[in-house]
Amino acid sequence: MPIIIETRFAFHLGAPTDVLLQFEAAEIPEQRIFSTDTRLGSSAHCARVPAKDDIGERIWIRTEGDFEVAYRAEIELDRQLSPLEDLSRLPPHEMPGDVVEYLFDSRYCPADDFQTFVESRFADTTGGARVAAIRDWINQHFSYVPGSSTTKTGAAESFIARQGICRDYAHMLVTLARASTIPARYVACYAPGVDPPDFHAVAEVFLADPYTRDGGTWQLVDATGMADPAETIKIGVGRDAADVSFLTSFGANDFRSSSVRVTKE
Repeated sequence: MPIIIETRFAFHLGAPTDVLLQFEAAEIPEQRIFSTDTRLGSSAHCARVPAKDDIGERIWIRTEGDFEVAYRAEIELDRQLSPLEDLSRLPPHEMPGDVVEYLFDSRYCPADDFQTFVESRFADTTGGARVAAIRDWINQHFSYVPGSSTTKTGAAESFIARQGICRDYAHMLVTLARASTIPARYVACYAPGVDPPDFHAVAEVFLADPYTRDGGTWQLVDATGMADPAETIKIGVGRDAADVSFLTSFGANDFRSSSVRVTKE
């Protein structure tokens, strides 16, 4: 069933400023894009560059004054999905080189600080079963409270507060998975059913692929429970939110408005 995305946002720059945008659905094998229409305000410079892990694209602009973005796309998903509990953990020495960085601490995900916690709280689980247990623990112990965190909030602060938004839930899951020696990355995405409607964030973990000998598979996990992995459209991935913000301004930015609508046709 096709999924339709309609996104708009606007901001104002008081002086010529470089801005990095990433808001379009990634064109990757698991996401078939039927149609797409991106409309950008006027700018002195506009260029597309590959995003992290070659999942999606970023757009560099240099502009000033009022700037608006309008985006619409129609997409169909064909994603390999497996029950998390059935997936084994890959031993670290068998992991491919490009996933190793997702074992390490990052700006918002201090995994090393949580090793004692995961080994005591989830001691009777491993692999995908541990990820599922982590997902359920976060869902049961955290409260989804818009406005309760900022762009500076990391997993350690969220763990203490036990509240946040999708960004914080994803950071927490990434952190606890990495503390369990399971590669995990942050995924910026769109998904129907997100309340309130907005850009969404989930985690993705790397586990043994049941269909490929000695292979691995990335599996989406949403601790908020709002996004179905079968209906989640990836924008981009990164170590945490710092790698995949929909708007990064290298100068003062007055953000004016934003709307996101994701529907199933």
